[in-house]
Amino acid sequence: MKNQVRAYYEEAKWLQVQQVPTMEEYMPIFSEPKIVRGSAIVCRLMDDMVSHKFEQKRGHVASAVECYMKQHGASEQETHNEFNKQVRDAWKDINEECLIPTAVPMPILMRVLNLARVIDV
Repeated sequence: MKNQVRAYYEEAKWLQVQQVPTMEEYMPIFSEPKIVRGSAIVCRLMDDMVSHKFEQKRGHVASAVECYMKQHGASEQETHNEFNKQVRDAWKDINEECLIPTAVPMPILMRVLNLARVIDV
C-alpha cells in the first residue's frame, strides 16, 4: 500500500509539471518477489492499455502507453504489442511462483494472484 501511495504521489508531481516520465521512472524495477512483481506489471500495464485514451481526455498524467511511445518512438499498436508480451511474461512468473513451493503460505499467494486476475479481466 505504501508503494502504491508513493507511485500516486510521483504521478501527481509529473502532472503538476506536465512531465512525461521514462518507462523506468513510471515503472521502477521492482525488488519484490516475482509473483508480486508480475502482479504489479499485469495490473499497471493492463489498466493503462485500457484507460489511457479516456484519461488523456480528462487531463490525467501520462500513462505507460504515452511514456513508452515517447521514449521508444513507437506507435500505439507497437506499444500494445510490447505490453501484451510483458503481461504474458508476467503471467508466467506468477504461475511459476504458485507452482513452486515457497516459504510464503498459499493463501497469501492466492491474494496476489486474484488481484492480477481481476485487473486482467
